[in-house]
Amino acid sequence: MIEQLQLLSNQILAQKLPKYKRFLFEKIDFNERLIGILGSRGVGKTTMLLQYLNSIYKKRKTLYIIADHPLVTQLGLFNIADEFQKKGGKVLIIDEIHKIKNFEIDLKLIYDSFFALQVIFTGSNAVALDNAKADLSRRATIYKLPVLSFREFLELEIDEKFDPISLEELLKNHTTYATEIVSKIKPLAYFDKYLKNGAYPFYKTSKNSYIQKLLNASMQILETDLPMIYAIDYDKINSLKKMMIMLCQSEPYDINISKLCGAVELNQRTLYKYLWILQAAGLIRMLGAKSSGISIISKPEKLYLDNTNLFSIFCNNPKIGTLRETFFASQVSYNHTINYPKSGDFIVDDRYIFEIGGKDKNFSQLKNIKNSFVGADDIEIGVDRKIPLWMFGFIY
Repeated sequence: MIEQLQLLSNQILAQKLPKYKRFLFEKIDFNERLIGILGSRGVGKTTMLLQYLNSIYKKRKTLYIIADHPLVTQLGLFNIADEFQKKGGKVLIIDEIHKIKNFEIDLKLIYDSFFALQVIFTGSNAVALDNAKADLSRRATIYKLPVLSFREFLELEIDEKFDPISLEELLKNHTTYATEIVSKIKPLAYFDKYLKNGAYPFYKTSKNSYIQKLLNASMQILETDLPMIYAIDYDKINSLKKMMIMLCQSEPYDINISKLCGAVELNQRTLYKYLWILQAAGLIRMLGAKSSGISIISKPEKLYLDNTNLFSIFCNNPKIGTLRETFFASQVSYNHTINYPKSGDFIVDDRYIFEIGGKDKNFSQLKNIKNSFVGADDIEIGVDRKIPLWMFGFIY
């Protein structure tokens, strides 16, 4: 029954894979029986799982399936897992699981039925495991894969290994770390390239078509993934696109909710819901909004695109200040909580205050504020509480 799927799996596994492994590969506990990897399209989820399969297929029988393959739809996920484990299968990989209706129930049944079978799945960043259907919180170990960090981008560019730096270490010893890094590479020579087209791993093989592929991936999120996960009416997709364009063109702190509602023809409650969905999908980032379920109950203080590369497809000529803040938020938010403070641009973990700007940025707006720092662009090495902006790209 699954021979055709096994043949396809073997063909996919035979393809040449990149040697470079993203940082999350080493952090995943592959001893767990049920593992989920969520992230936006294009961040490298599938490649990571194929790299894992490539490392074990000689020792353990594996099967890689694509969730929306017609045979998967026809046979059903539980039946595939059942037959696979009866034939000695040990590792089942399910790519883009959000395309399977009620997949939570299937995963629960598989987990509770087949103790010798490991299941690893990938899903859209927007997937919210529905514990009303199946209590997966105590069964599945979930990992989030973000866009490439600036550190990873440099590793890909020059084939040199750089260790990540924790935020705490960065704040204490950034001058020492910067001096060591600058002795190996001139980070500012690569920074603009990263901001424009270096956030997704496929930039390496799509130098001439990167923007088009990024546009296609973003449209697939808006037109396919989100309607499938959240049952959004198709006529509302244009509203989501308009929202992305307007957010791209506005200053992060200059969002007029009433104007936005009028432009996209949505009431405030629906607008807040859609903003939450866009954030869940990895397309925008909100600061300062309180949420309940899949809706926002208070006005966001600031709205950003998720990463700087998205400016290339949703608007032209973004302001440099917005790019700098977007970069900081994108890099720091993976391991830390970011909010909008009374003074400064960001407060991280309710402890550290940051003001982001160019090389001449000073502490005038952070006067007498404890634990305050400046993230300054266009400098290689900082001093005291003035830290090069590029260094925040080394946190993961």
